[in-house]
Amino acid sequence: MADADPARARQRQASGRRSARQSPAERRKQLIGIGLEMLTTRPLHQITIDDVAAEAAISRSLLFHYFPTKRDYYAEVVRAASRRLLRATRVEGETIDDLVAGFLSFIERRHEPYIALFRSAGTDDWVHEIFRDTRAALTDQVLTALDIDAPSELVRAAVGAWLAYAEELALEWAQHGTGTRDEIHALLTGALGCVVRSAP
Repeated sequence: MADADPARARQRQASGRRSARQSPAERRKQLIGIGLEMLTTRPLHQITIDDVAAEAAISRSLLFHYFPTKRDYYAEVVRAASRRLLRATRVEGETIDDLVAGFLSFIERRHEPYIALFRSAGTDDWVHEIFRDTRAALTDQVLTALDIDAPSELVRAAVGAWLAYAEELALEWAQHGTGTRDEIHALLTGALGCVVRSAP
């Protein structure tokens, strides 16, 4: 029979989680996953180490055994979020249609944590640095899908600018339902074709 006291039930669950032994790699993965989950409801700077430790049913000091500083922990959460985006847009034997479809699916599912992570007021410089690295990796994926092996600096810059446009348009669609998915997809692929054809 279910426990009538929700607090007592939560306490038992936490105790069970606390007693479960995990390898260091498993514990790190769990803690990063908790951070990613919290990003769905709040900006990065509102995720506290105490909240993460409580959710994992460990002490604050034990969390710092896996991540030397608070910034180290936050950086791993941000990198994990960036890897999710890159995986979403990486398709074996991909075409631009595949890449754009993956990007739109990612933004559709995760636009709130995306905004909380990369568009939060006061986001630290190191977050922007990780985002720039992610944008550079995305640019490489687009160029690969376009079968452009040795792009000029101008072409690379133009594709990077297109990614900024793609982000803005995709977020507008995901947040406010501006246009249909097919319309947004066509706009993005059409704009990219124009950008690449126009660049010398």
